[in-house]
Formats: sequence, C-alpha cells, structure tokens
Amino acid sequence: MEKKKSYGLLLVGAVLLAAAVILTITTHNTSYRASVETGSELNEVKAQISAVEDGTAEGDLEELKALSDTLSSQKLSQERPYSYSLTLLFFAVMLTGKGIYNAVSGVYSSPKRDVRHLAMAGLLAALCYIGFAFFKIDIPVGPEKTSFHFGNVFCVLAALLLGGYWGGLAGAVGMTIGDLTTSYVTSAPKTFLLKLLIGLIVGLVAHKILKLSRDHSAKYVAGATIAASLCGMGFNVIADPIVGYFYKTYLLGVPQDIASTLAKLATITTGVNAVVAVIASTILYLALRPALRKAGLFPEAA
Repeated sequence: MEKKKSYGLLLVGAVLLAAAVILTITTHNTSYRASVETGSELNEVKAQISAVEDGTAEGDLEELKALSDTLSSQKLSQERPYSYSLTLLFFAVMLTGKGIYNAVSGVYSSPKRDVRHLAMAGLLAALCYIGFAFFKIDIPVGPEKTSFHFGNVFCVLAALLLGGYWGGLAGAVGMTIGDLTTSYVTSAPKTFLLKLLIGLIVGLVAHKILKLSRDHSAKYVAGATIAASLCGMGFNVIADPIVGYFYKTYLLGVPQDIASTLAKLATITTGVNAVVAVIASTILYLALRPALRKAGLFPEAA
C-alpha cells in the first residue's frame, strides 16, 4: 500500500492552534485570575474553620463551612475555562505535529482499518474514563489533591492493542474527560500530555521495537507486554511529579510549598498506580489477544 501525503490535518491543527492560543491568553487574564483571588478567600475561610474547631477563635462553624463550599464551587467554575483552553492548546499542538508528519511522510489510507481503530479507541477511552472517575481514592493536599486510580490500566492496554498513536489518543481523551468532569479540572491539560506520551512510549516499545502485533510464542508475548508496560509507566513515575510541580507552580500559580508536597505525594500514588497498571494491563492483554485473534478482531497496531 502506497503512502500519500496529506495536508488536511495540518490545516485543521494550525487553525485550532491559533484559536487555542488566543483562548488560553484570554481565559488566563480573566477567569483564571479571578479563581486565584477566590482561592485566597477560600484559604482564609479554611483557616478560620480550623481555628474555630481548635477552639482558638470564635465563629459560626456551619456558616463558615457553607461559605467554604460556596467558594470551592465558585473557584472550580472559574478555573474551568482556562483548563479547557490549555487542554485545547495541547490537543492542537498534537494535531499540528501529526499534520506535519502526514504532510512530510505521508499516510496509508484504509477506511476499514481506520473505522475499526476509531471504534476500539472510543471504547478504550470510555474505559479509561471509568477507571479514573469511578475507581479512585482521593488524597487532599491543601486546595489541591492527588489520587490512586485504575485509569492507567486501560491507557496502557489501549497502546498495547492499538499502538502508540491511537492508544495514546484513547488514554489522553478518556483520562482528560475524567479530569474535566470532576474536581481535577485544573489537571486536565497535564493529564492529556502525559497520557498521550505514555501511549506513544508503550506503543513504540511494543510494536515498533518488539513487534508485538506479529505471531510469537506465548513466553515472548508475555515478556514483551511486561517490558512495554514497564517503559510507559516508568516514564510516568518520573515525569508525573516533575511535570506536575512545574505545571502547578508556573501555569496555575499554586504556592511552591503545596506544589512540592503534591509532587512528593504524586511520586507515591503514581508508583502504586504504575504497579497496578503493569500487572492488570498485562493480564488483560494476554487474555484478550487470543480471543480477538480468534474472532478476527485483532487490530493491526498503528
């Protein structure tokens, strides 16, 4: 099958990128700055609540808690536009990069293959969302939080099944929607970037280096699956706390002491999530691989 150069995705990505830059600057200077002021008020109210509970100050505890809830909701609603804009910006950068690749190297055109990959990517994106949104344990740190969750399991599984591009996109979209629809909204842009990179790394190791899509012995498939999963989650264990610290400090304006504490806790939670993801995704892939092959649904990784 001959590759054909394509410029459509590059055009869409470039237009989207320009719009995303304008939106990001606008929302940062308006709604996000307002959320920072609301966050300062919220911290003061929380300090008052702690003082009243400790008996070092007087006040109506119920009224203060109600005010805290109101300010928390207001802060979250003010943060959403900026988080949406940043997420759109990262997505536009990805599209533009893919568009440049398509324009330079060309792409294989196969409608049946593309539809199958799209359907499976949609299913795995939904599983990523469910694994994060409904199977997690939150750990609050000041005004921020981190969590143990199962989203990474399906993020890695998507890359093992579909390859780096489609698998990474499935993980990025599913986990980002999980952030955007919960109280983790400000983490959505970081999540999109990191989950996409996890997918790309797992897909690169599994399918480009170890050729996992081809016929191999059961022992080789198991070893290759574990190796690819370890590479992707090993990257995440290192990158998540580091990227999270700089992202929260310089893009979100979170105080450095809180960002530092979050980074330390993220190292622990990300490590646990990584171990779970490697074990569970390997088991699921090894169980699904023969079943999908038998049903004629085993995808050719992209």
